[in-house]
Amino acid sequence: MKNYLLNSRLLLIAALTLIFSCTENPKDNTPWVNLFDGETLNGWHKLGGIANYTVKDGAIVGATVHNTPNTFLTTNKMYGDFILELDYKVDSTMNSGIQIRSNSIPSYLNGRVHGYQVEIDPSKRAWSGGIYDEGRRGWLNPLTDNPAAQKAFKQNDWNHYRIEAIGDTIKTWVNNVPAAYLIDEMTAKGFISLQVHGINNKQKEGTEILWKNIKIVTENVSEYSRTSPLTPISTKNQLTINEQNNGWELLWDGETTNGWKGAKLEEFPDKGWKIENGVLSVLSSGGAESAAGGDIVTKKLYGDFELKVDFKLTPGANSGIKYYVDTEINKGAGSSIGLEYQILDDNLHPDAKLGNHKGSRTVSSLYDLIEADVNKPIKPIGEWNSAYIISKDNHVEHWLNGTKVLEYERKSDAYRKLVSESKYAKWPNFGELDKGQILLQDHGDLVSFKNVKIRPIGNTKE
Repeated sequence: MKNYLLNSRLLLIAALTLIFSCTENPKDNTPWVNLFDGETLNGWHKLGGIANYTVKDGAIVGATVHNTPNTFLTTNKMYGDFILELDYKVDSTMNSGIQIRSNSIPSYLNGRVHGYQVEIDPSKRAWSGGIYDEGRRGWLNPLTDNPAAQKAFKQNDWNHYRIEAIGDTIKTWVNNVPAAYLIDEMTAKGFISLQVHGINNKQKEGTEILWKNIKIVTENVSEYSRTSPLTPISTKNQLTINEQNNGWELLWDGETTNGWKGAKLEEFPDKGWKIENGVLSVLSSGGAESAAGGDIVTKKLYGDFELKVDFKLTPGANSGIKYYVDTEINKGAGSSIGLEYQILDDNLHPDAKLGNHKGSRTVSSLYDLIEADVNKPIKPIGEWNSAYIISKDNHVEHWLNGTKVLEYERKSDAYRKLVSESKYAKWPNFGELDKGQILLQDHGDLVSFKNVKIRPIGNTKE
């Protein structure tokens, strides 16, 4: 009888243990693929600096080195949509991160690694799991308003990250606590890398960070995605933290026509333009210049400035971003007069081969005056490109997707000679206004805009 009772108790304990075990550790059906074999660095290569990476006891060990920039141990493969999990342990004096959807191309800051970084931050700030944009925009999703995630990080111990990048959405967890939830459309694909941050001479060389159990799933990822209780942070038509701190303003709010009007109207055009899902589009009307809704311009005038505009072309399309515009100059047919950052499908639109100065009507060129670099990093038609223009003390630069493609000195003798040889020769003092409007052009083709931002350098006026 005693043996029977003992056996019954043992069976009961075993059953309860099994039930509890199943409750605590549900089976993971995710088809994980290991990115690290636990023994070698096969499938990885180093970019950036010269920090050391070795393998020890089943972990990748990164060690700091003096006098070197950030170093990245990078996957040989590129990844778009994925779910990534890994464990890491970091020295309390270090800063590090996991790069995702990142890139390194010669035309961008001489190959600097840039892209989304899931932060590893053992400092008192405790933003581990937040999302930083390395080499580009800075902080996108800090953990300022997420104390639970800030407390989830374990100092001087192993921590577990889960990172989901699906479509335009990135979500992170720190030790199973939701940390970041970002919606951002800038980059859809890139490599994954493990960062060893650069250190100054006062910091100890050889300080280590360790990573292990690095695994990924890239097929049918939505089936394995987790919901997050966090409110997502969207960057579309919003200022980043760095932009807010550095005096940037939204030039278009993503929803209304506030701050804009027709170039030859007192109000915004009632046709020819559409606002939908945070995108401002000039509609197709047969390719004629300012024949439908017409150009739109800012109500404010700008002197020195920095301007950012994301644009998307359709096949064969033509448009432009003009600056130092005076809508009083040309009241007749056609577009308003000003310096123009050309927007064009170079392959299909005939304008790419026209003009008095060779190549000066191609995308990102100073229209009809200066050709942009022929090696400019233009993205395919139908994808978003980023234009950046800076004008300060008459020095002007055009940038495309983070690469400078031309520069010139406004009002210089060389500039005036170019004008005299162009279609603008008939306009006295063309492009030499001290202040003018910003213009988005209606050239009769479907072209879209978003994330229109400006940083005035000096005063503006209505």
